[in-house]
Amino acid sequence: MNSEVPSTSAMPVCFWRPKGMESARFGTHIHGMPHLKHCLEVLRHLIAEGDENGIPLAEQAINEYWEVTLPGARKSGLRLLQQEVMVQANAVTGPQRSFAETVNAYIEKKLEGF
Repeated sequence: MNSEVPSTSAMPVCFWRPKGMESARFGTHIHGMPHLKHCLEVLRHLIAEGDENGIPLAEQAINEYWEVTLPGARKSGLRLLQQEVMVQANAVTGPQRSFAETVNAYIEKKLEGF
């Protein structure tokens, strides 16, 4: 009976696991983009509440992201926000979904003006 333990040096080791917002499609992390991360956190919270009185706050969060982001990164950041807003919209119903769709329309309007 062989009691040897196989060597682990030939076995791949992966300590990293995707966390938070990572889009496998785009390979994007928002951890390195604090303004984008903050904006997304605000939008998620507001969508979860689904209160239409929060629309101005959602617009403000998007506008603040826009203002502090370099022009070359704005469009891709808004696309990422839009993608995540739609993921959340597809996971909810009623006022939350309506709120998310309104936020999506606002992001689309910003993109069209870009």
